[in-house]
Amino acid sequence: MTTAPDPGPPRPRLLDDRLAHWAATTPDAEALTYLGRTWTWREWEERVRRLAGALAGAGIGRGDIVGSLDKNHPATVELTFAAASLGAATAIFNWRLAGDEIDYAVNDSAARLLVVGTELLPLVDKVRDRLTTVERIIEVTPDGTAGDEYEAFLAAAGPRGRDEATDPDDVCLVMYSSGTTGRPKGVMLRQRNLVAHTVSALDGWEFDPGDKNLVAMPLFHVGGTSYIQQGIHEGVPTVLCREPDGASLAAGILQGANRTFLVPAVLAQVLGSGADAIAVFGLLKTYCYGAAPMPLPLLRAAMAAWPTTDFVQVYGLTEVCGVVTHLMPEAHRDAAHPERLVSAGQVIPGVEARVVDPGTLVDVPTGEHGELWFRTPQLMKGFLNKPEETAEVITADGWFRTGDMGKIDADGFVFVQDRLKDMIISGGENIYSPEIERVLAEHPAVMEVAVIGVPDDTWGETVKAVVSLNPGTSAAPDELIAWCRERLAHYKCPKSVDVVDALPRNPTGKILKRELRAPYWAGRSSAVV
Repeated sequence: MTTAPDPGPPRPRLLDDRLAHWAATTPDAEALTYLGRTWTWREWEERVRRLAGALAGAGIGRGDIVGSLDKNHPATVELTFAAASLGAATAIFNWRLAGDEIDYAVNDSAARLLVVGTELLPLVDKVRDRLTTVERIIEVTPDGTAGDEYEAFLAAAGPRGRDEATDPDDVCLVMYSSGTTGRPKGVMLRQRNLVAHTVSALDGWEFDPGDKNLVAMPLFHVGGTSYIQQGIHEGVPTVLCREPDGASLAAGILQGANRTFLVPAVLAQVLGSGADAIAVFGLLKTYCYGAAPMPLPLLRAAMAAWPTTDFVQVYGLTEVCGVVTHLMPEAHRDAAHPERLVSAGQVIPGVEARVVDPGTLVDVPTGEHGELWFRTPQLMKGFLNKPEETAEVITADGWFRTGDMGKIDADGFVFVQDRLKDMIISGGENIYSPEIERVLAEHPAVMEVAVIGVPDDTWGETVKAVVSLNPGTSAAPDELIAWCRERLAHYKCPKSVDVVDALPRNPTGKILKRELRAPYWAGRSSAVV
């Protein structure tokens, strides 16, 4: 009698399906480790169910939004699961934002309850009177010691199961992505979007028994929040780092974590940290990277340093939950096609791709340059409170206009070569030029300004401002950088400023940013890498 192969767990329908599955089938297996604390699947699901009860007791229900503002912490993941089980959504805010950026995002989300890390409370206290929708703020400490308000919130509540009305089309996450109009936009991701992404993004590099997943990317980024779902989906233990510093990463790897996703800047820091650090990272089975350009010399150095490590590059956007293309390990080491190292790989299952002339909206021939469009079940519901901006990027037949320019070759390899929108990616952070230009334009000496990204071998790109000044005024570059630092998160601020007599313009008066960028990108394989 032949035994049928184990079909594995059923495909999830809702966000917390796999968490519940592992709690039922492997209850005592390790699920999550964080700052020396470890929870089994049963224990972790119990925490989520108690949090659902606590949220319901606080009046949170279908259609509501709760917020998280903290460095990486299990509470953010627990909040996402618990709120989703009630038909509510979690807005995860970038803790690196400045105060006036925080109050804008919190108010835009209409979050009713806000979980805030101890280190971020002083920032919230400064804008508390401006948080018009927040009914309750709950403090969470990094180590969960006595007096932790979040732990008390859970302990005082009874467990609550999933609301029967919970639906795959419920919005479960709102991720704030900086907008080209100078204010961040809330990307609404549904449960079905996250589930589709989790399943498809794992194609070709599934976890094996004994693996552990190292999550160090910030949870306010899809590279953190979407990536952590993959280990949960596969039922392997997760090691969650509070921050992606070298000591935390090394500790996670030495605890047995052998799969991870990180931005290229981290890889550069490791290679520059000496033989011991390189040896520790050599224990990784898979190094997945993305969220920022990978300089080709850095990639080649990494592959030489870790010849047995599988490298996987991913390309995507918050609006599609993260990944839409991947460059797999065999393509990284394919000597017959070295040109593919500067590609973003091929589309993952369930994703369709087109290259479209942005002027005529007609598909361009294979191998020619145009705007990259994708259609996928991972596509967001839209931008929160911004139907017009949503209509600008999602077509009537469901195609997402990325604003990224590139080509697709005859073998389906996607090459991202430029940007239609003014976005700079530095160390994995999306930075939009108009947001910085808006701040610099308020300086009394600045007449006009253009912000561009220039190549950097560590961060992929860094921010440069080019300004002309009003007649009779003066402003040194350091003064303009300091002006930005008082008004923006530091990672958005220019690292350099050029003062010029006039900015180049075309006959209609539009500033020619391509002309400003050209000297810095000359000789590079693309205007992105």
